[in-house]
Amino acid sequence: MSAPVIPPGKTWLDTLNKSFVDVHVDAANDNAVSTSDFLEAAESFTTLFDVIGVLAFNTVKSDLVGNIKKIRERQLAAPAESETLQALVINELKTKKHTATEGLLWLVRGLQFTGEAIRDSLDAPDKELADSFRTAYGSTLKPHHSFLVKPVFTAALSATPYRKDFFSKLGFDAGAEPALKEYVAALQNQVKILQDFQSRKEAQWK
Repeated sequence: MSAPVIPPGKTWLDTLNKSFVDVHVDAANDNAVSTSDFLEAAESFTTLFDVIGVLAFNTVKSDLVGNIKKIRERQLAAPAESETLQALVINELKTKKHTATEGLLWLVRGLQFTGEAIRDSLDAPDKELADSFRTAYGSTLKPHHSFLVKPVFTAALSATPYRKDFFSKLGFDAGAEPALKEYVAALQNQVKILQDFQSRKEAQWK
């Protein structure tokens, strides 16, 4: 996929088909997260790596895209049972399968990793982006990666662009930062909701 074209005066957020800010979360129904909304927002999110334009990050993107595909395949196979991500997981596990459930686990971890890196960079403007990504990797994905996978991600982190170049490519300046903070906050809130759900017995297959 080619990088999205950011119109003059706009930012990467303006190119998204769906923002995490617009994902429907039903607070009255145990924070049920709309499957369609979340998957569309996650797909839009992966264009971030096209904007970065660093080949090493293709591994990160392909991992996210692959897990989105697993979840969407389950949604298409059983739409009535998959309107929310929580329902999708519970109903898939009833069939003694866990392909989409495991895909969601890794998708959430990948989103947590990237979201934490961006949040750290926003909170620490004097910190280089590579350092923010390394910090986020250590607390999110690294504990779950094998010794074969860790070097691949370490290589990607080493190729992280300079902070100023990264935000410039996304079309952000000081005036646009609040919109990005709102986006990341929405992403992190949904990650937290899903991780809390995934920690419950009804969401586990092992």
